[in-house]
Amino acid sequence: MRVDAARAVAVDWVRAECRRDPAIRGAFFSGSTVAMAADADLPVCSDVDVVLVRDEPAAKVGKFRHRDVLVEVTSVTWDDLGTPEDVLGSWVFAPSFRTDTVVVDPTGRLAALRERVSAGFAEAVWVRRRCAGVRRRVEDGLRVRDASAPLHAQVTAWLFPTSMVALLPVVAALRDPTVRRRYVVARAVLAEVGAVDRYPELLGLLDGGGVGAGRVREHLAGMTRAFDEAARVARTPVFFAADITPVARVVAVDGGAELVEAGWHREAMFWILATYARCHAILAADAPEREVALRPAFEAALADLGVLSAVDRWRRAEAALALLPRWAAGGVVGEAHGRPAVF
Repeated sequence: MRVDAARAVAVDWVRAECRRDPAIRGAFFSGSTVAMAADADLPVCSDVDVVLVRDEPAAKVGKFRHRDVLVEVTSVTWDDLGTPEDVLGSWVFAPSFRTDTVVVDPTGRLAALRERVSAGFAEAVWVRRRCAGVRRRVEDGLRVRDASAPLHAQVTAWLFPTSMVALLPVVAALRDPTVRRRYVVARAVLAEVGAVDRYPELLGLLDGGGVGAGRVREHLAGMTRAFDEAARVARTPVFFAADITPVARVVAVDGGAELVEAGWHREAMFWILATYARCHAILAADAPEREVALRPAFEAALADLGVLSAVDRWRRAEAALALLPRWAAGGVVGEAHGRPAVF
């Protein structure tokens, strides 16, 4: 299906939901489809992300299929978005308003945000501010260390801020941050600016040098088993519950397989571990005996990357923190070809 057709399906759902729920004050697209051409084919492992704006907080709707399109819906408040300047300085929200992503806007506030953000998106002051926000998230995340937490929680606490180092060149180059493919995009950006030789350092913070594609396929299979069991037993509400469901399997499992088969097996380990940890969080809550039974395979994946023990993860975190100033300092160094250059 073409991207524009998939977006039209999402718009159809949003408009119906607005008629049902008058508390929705606006909606806009976010995520990977924002940067895709309208006539491009929507990747099979991608969904269409929509953000609903409300006056008051609301629970995440999650992933679901509407007319054969996988849609993911989250909610924010006006306070979450803030002023146009707040959005311009946000690496999370700014990419959604660099182009016309507004779906519904009865108040006109989203249109005003888009006008201001699209005009100033590439200005160096805002690019620097967004990069600084990424750096703070890395630093704050890697300094939180709780050896008493369950293994899956410790892994998540280390994994996501570590992976966000890869977002520094992505954000600096005005590319849209992404989750599953963040390392792939980071390598492409570094190649564009003649700094691809720095990529092994970046990827090494994740996997310490990596393992072969065959071994990664084994870990993908182990994660798939954990996913299928977690999706079957999940009852306890958790923030990421919408990512561990049968309908989300095409993103969580098939998306990882897609990376491996494309030759990005080292990069795929980020997504495999992230999904693995989420599955074990659900299993620990709703099927603890199965969590224990499946844990050795999870631990084997961590061991292959050299981060099985808390001490191993702390050492890797310290290495990332030590390299962070070098990566962050090169974030914006001037103008090149009409956009901020990196490194």
